[in-house]
Amino acid sequence: MFAIVRTGGKQYRVAAGDKIAVEKLAGEAGDTITLGDVLLAGEGDNVADASKVSVSAEIIAQAKSEKVVVFKKRRRHNYRRKAGHRQQMTLLRITDVGEGAKKAPAKKAAAPKTEAAPATEAKAAPAKKAPAEKPEAKGAAAEAKATATEAKKTAPAKKPAAKKAPAKKAPAKKAAPKADDSK
Repeated sequence: MFAIVRTGGKQYRVAAGDKIAVEKLAGEAGDTITLGDVLLAGEGDNVADASKVSVSAEIIAQAKSEKVVVFKKRRRHNYRRKAGHRQQMTLLRITDVGEGAKKAPAKKAAAPKTEAAPATEAKAAPAKKAPAEKPEAKGAAAEAKATATEAKKTAPAKKPAAKKAPAKKAPAKKAAPKADDSK
């Protein structure tokens, strides 16, 4: 069975046992991941329902692709710049393409979730305390300040200022009559 999956902005035709190089995915070598975005699936000439198909893969390695040389030049200006770039990629071995294949979460991603859950519950419990009531030592001043802030919050939105009319242009100057130099 084959499937067409999308990952890293590209589409790949995969079958069980294939090895592909994709844009960098989270995980270590040996982890099992599930490629969830299946666009098309089938076997031979038959096309299956892609929503029921899942693709499982094992990460072989995290690597860098070949170097791409970036060379900039502006002729006649003695301007030359040479730079390089190596894109991060993940090598995958497709382990299973099929309907009802179990979605295998990453091994390391599953463990921290179970440990993090009790910690978040412990942090959430103190947050539920009712806020302490403030003593009314300041009295009227505190009330006036509170009503002022409430008034700002409930005040209607201000309209933008009206635009000014454009300034009038000065009238064009007339040219002075030329003096005759006939003498």
